Amino acid sequence: MGTYRAQSAVWHFDLDAASRNLLTGAADSTARMFDVETGQDIHAWSFRSPVRCVSLAENSPLFLAVSDAVMGQPSTISFFDRRSKDLVRDIKHPTPSMKYHRAIWGPGNRKIYVCDDCAVAVYDFQNMTEIQQSKKHTKPAVSFSFSEDRTHFVTASHDHTAKLWDTVSLENLKTYETEKPVNAAVISPLKDHILLGGGQSASQVTTTRQDTTQFKLRFFHKIFEDELATLPGHFGPVNTLAFAPDGSFASGGEDGFVRVHNLEDPIIFSLGDDEEDNADEYEF
Repeated sequence: MGTYRAQSAVWHFDLDAASRNLLTGAADSTARMFDVETGQDIHAWSFRSPVRCVSLAENSPLFLAVSDAVMGQPSTISFFDRRSKDLVRDIKHPTPSMKYHRAIWGPGNRKIYVCDDCAVAVYDFQNMTEIQQSKKHTKPAVSFSFSEDRTHFVTASHDHTAKLWDTVSLENLKTYETEKPVNAAVISPLKDHILLGGGQSASQVTTTRQDTTQFKLRFFHKIFEDELATLPGHFGPVNTLAFAPDGSFASGGEDGFVRVHNLEDPIIFSLGDDEEDNADEYEF
């Protein structure tokens, strides 16, 4: 249907609520705004290091971009006004050797939720001060996803877990444990399900033979923390997941494929509804 052409690898993107503008963050140290309908490159913002994450504020001209800690530059969260194109303010990581992995606007744009190498934190946007922090993850949290009502969110970490958090208190509500790094986690819009994807890339292991079972997508019960089902298909680490409003979802991996899962079989929607299901694991 169309392609939005950046100049290098695109690490992250975000759409506004009306799907009029697309914002991308890329390895060429730029964030770019595109017109969704025409594909026109509207504007590019330059940074001193690659842009790993972008997030558009709701009902506001503001957006944030997270730049990497490379080439002697500290990892920074920069805030811009997309109408004036101006930098509004920024937050530099206090530890030069560490970096921010994800940052996202909270409800009402009053807070910024951040994942870095060692913690999940909340910043007050008005004065740019850290107001909450939790170090429940033992390795970097690399993915962040809100529930539909934004009362809770899930993080995925290289410590082999995903964790569910309360948006207001930052209390760690639940933990979903696996045997491999978790690169992506999302919350179902319809059921009490958490979907995880991950796996270890070939560059991180000493053997040349990969066990493809580690790349299966995994369903967990959001409340009981039980693993409910696995879904094979990818033969490389899964790095991104997204649910559609009807419960179908897409997964993207290092095998070069994006897989769209319609899940027409109604069994997936009944997983975890009965007490007996909580102890059983299905493989599709």
